[in-house]
Amino acid sequence: MNEQFRVAHKLGLMFLHDTPLPEDVKAWATSQLHAKSPALGIKKIKLYPKAKVQKWPKSLQPDLKKRDDMFAMYKQNVRKQRMKLEGHTSEAAKRANNRDNLMGEKDEMKFAHRNVYGKDQVRLRFTSFWANHFTTGNIWDNQNHIGHAIDEAILANLNGSFSHMLYKMTTHPSMLVYLDNVWSSGPNSKNVIWAKENGEQAGLNDNLGRELLELHTVSPSAKYSETDIRNAAKVLAGWGIWPGNLSDGLMTLNERNNKLIEMGETTNSWDFFKKWHAEPGNKTVLGKVITPGKGGLRNLTDFLASHENTIMFISFKLAEHFVSDKPSKSDIDYIANAWRHSNGNLDQIHSAVIERAISSKAPKFQWPMTWLFQVVRLSDASFFKGWDQIEKYDQGLMEVRKIFEELGQSFWHTRQPNGYSSAKSEWLSGEMFERRIRFSDAIYTAGYPSFSPQDIMDRIGVNKATRELVNSLVGRKKQFIALMCSPELMGLENA
Repeated sequence: MNEQFRVAHKLGLMFLHDTPLPEDVKAWATSQLHAKSPALGIKKIKLYPKAKVQKWPKSLQPDLKKRDDMFAMYKQNVRKQRMKLEGHTSEAAKRANNRDNLMGEKDEMKFAHRNVYGKDQVRLRFTSFWANHFTTGNIWDNQNHIGHAIDEAILANLNGSFSHMLYKMTTHPSMLVYLDNVWSSGPNSKNVIWAKENGEQAGLNDNLGRELLELHTVSPSAKYSETDIRNAAKVLAGWGIWPGNLSDGLMTLNERNNKLIEMGETTNSWDFFKKWHAEPGNKTVLGKVITPGKGGLRNLTDFLASHENTIMFISFKLAEHFVSDKPSKSDIDYIANAWRHSNGNLDQIHSAVIERAISSKAPKFQWPMTWLFQVVRLSDASFFKGWDQIEKYDQGLMEVRKIFEELGQSFWHTRQPNGYSSAKSEWLSGEMFERRIRFSDAIYTAGYPSFSPQDIMDRIGVNKATRELVNSLVGRKKQFIALMCSPELMGLENA
């Protein structure tokens, strides 16, 4: 594989057919960190000529307040659907049986389009890495907020500091709902005292406190204690309101918003702190004293973001994801040093990752979703429906949600907090390989690639082994499948 495509394979999503190849690939990759990142896609699939790539409509990219209101309306509709009025279900209740107020499938399609048609492929790859590091998943219909977290907490902060991204993801409603922090109250909070006096249940939930230490920052190598976890949970107590939990079918949105202001002094679910649920007094986490109140969480995340164990833990994850399947100590140290010298500046950290990925000639096995986007971009296939075709059967193509389900990887599924592994051993089973064969077949059959296997091999400059493998087969379809599932394009051998 030529140098441009070798680098794009490791760090990006492969060059689109109409994109000139850069002469200085390192300068190109670094410049990609500040590339413009509009959400691009297609309105409706057209094969001949290909559909025009354009910006996603604003109506399909609602802000967080709109998403919260949509979610509240959805919860109201679900309740209305169950109501019996005058002995029969009302027409309003019948109409309520829809999912128009949920953004999951729309956001999944936007994510797929962005990765297929986007010009900022390196930024998108780093966005996916961090979206996986800060895992959220679809629980309590949390799908309404996952796409917003990826766009506004991660992609929008990709050029800032890790500390800021950590704080924005920790306080985002998608994370607070996913790890049940919306239900958490400090053991000595006013809410718990009231609950005990009135025979109700309320207490501390340590899910987010635990994952903040174990998965998002210092890792178990910091040898934190259960007391540290519990104290981190106490710092987090009071953060977050489940955006739909005041929608009982009787409360209007204005009444709900007034109630939210009463509870948290704001309707902004990304900055919602319930003082009645907060734990009073100082807390100590890994020796750091955290003062009480809303500002305590920022003190904690800033402390954890600069912790040496955090630096080494995430530097390894970055190296394993982008540089090689078995990164060397020098690879990890190079990234860690950039982190220390820049005080966690993501531009500097990502630049260090780019340098090591380019200098390392070791192969890097790619995630299923990364591989899928690369195959579609290389072949110029039309595999994802347009935004006007959401929930419409057309062209015999799978729904976007179904594609990710079958692929075995999606940021919108119900999944474990530790995210998807970057280790190739997790993806090398016969079943996972068979899925790539089936998707290659489907992309060729239903996606109508614009380029033949020979065209693609010539453009990217595949190695001799790959060319011999493809040429040993008869028929374009078999050659296409062999090329896309070759060790070289999957990242199993040196390009």
